[in-house]
Amino acid sequence: MQKLNFITLNSVDTEYSADSVEWCPHPHFQSYLACGTYQLEENADANEATRTRRKGRIYLYRFCSTTKQLQEIYRMETAAILDMKWLHNQSEDNPLLAAVNSFGQVELYEMKDDILRMISNLELNPIYDDILALSLDWRCLGCSTSQQFQILISDSKGGLNLIDYKPELGLKKVDTFSAHGFEAWTCAFDKWDINRIYSGGDDILLQAYDLRSSCRIFTNKSHNAGVTSLLSHSMREHLLLTGSYDEHLRIFDTRSMKAPLEQLNLGGGIWRLKADPFQGDRILAACMYHNFSIVQLANEELIVPTIVGEYFAHKSICYGADWCRNIKCNENQDFYIATCSFYDHKLNVAHVKDAQLF
Repeated sequence: MQKLNFITLNSVDTEYSADSVEWCPHPHFQSYLACGTYQLEENADANEATRTRRKGRIYLYRFCSTTKQLQEIYRMETAAILDMKWLHNQSEDNPLLAAVNSFGQVELYEMKDDILRMISNLELNPIYDDILALSLDWRCLGCSTSQQFQILISDSKGGLNLIDYKPELGLKKVDTFSAHGFEAWTCAFDKWDINRIYSGGDDILLQAYDLRSSCRIFTNKSHNAGVTSLLSHSMREHLLLTGSYDEHLRIFDTRSMKAPLEQLNLGGGIWRLKADPFQGDRILAACMYHNFSIVQLANEELIVPTIVGEYFAHKSICYGADWCRNIKCNENQDFYIATCSFYDHKLNVAHVKDAQLF
């Protein structure tokens, strides 16, 4: 199979350690991307609480696929950012970005006039001053009428937190799950079953819960180390992908969770998994201590998943990765990705070539 080629177009020093990058999926703002950072202040007072020593920054950039230029248009100081997600909302409203941080909070931002404005925030558990909000997923419920949203958040105490959001009421926690004995690194809504959610933890467990009863549906023990990434595939029903510290990408059929359908060693431990937004048959993986890889999923012609591209431009922990959806300016239908890494605080935008593969 022909390999993909990567050409780095932009490389930015984010100053703070970069761990999250997200292209905006809103139809009118697909040239925008946000990057989140996490920095522990080395020169802070040793007696100062660790919580207050973790700081972060959110950057907002605009990328032009014609000139290939990346422009910073806004930045804001925050607590250390662990994860961010834009709402996949097709309405005419302004884009919404949710971020979770080292203060155990979720913060909701509206992008308007090229700035991010906080419109709501919520502390997950005020009892703990050392809790970190680690990952999030969110979805729209009845977007055409009620404008109601839900956010799922995992935390460093092993918990899952289900949050409701309505524009007129703000954020409200409606349910919690004690899912894991250690950090709950990742969580996800099932894209096909409105009542099912998933979580992965440092206790090497993959869990599923039913939101109607708050009961556990299953516990999967296929992983050999912490479960760090989840992807419920939006274009292939019953397909669930997982990443782990044990370096394996696993592909499950959610109707039979005893063992994965396939697994593939990508190397380095897998922190992010993103399906391409065009046909969904390629997965962009952030392999922490190795590289960024693109995996071709099995189809009628391909029996097993296969690595079709590897990007080695980062020299530190590979954490953030996402696909650009804005390819309208490119007649060849080539595509772009953004990647970011930690200790070298680097954000890259790369051109990925070989249009015929899509």
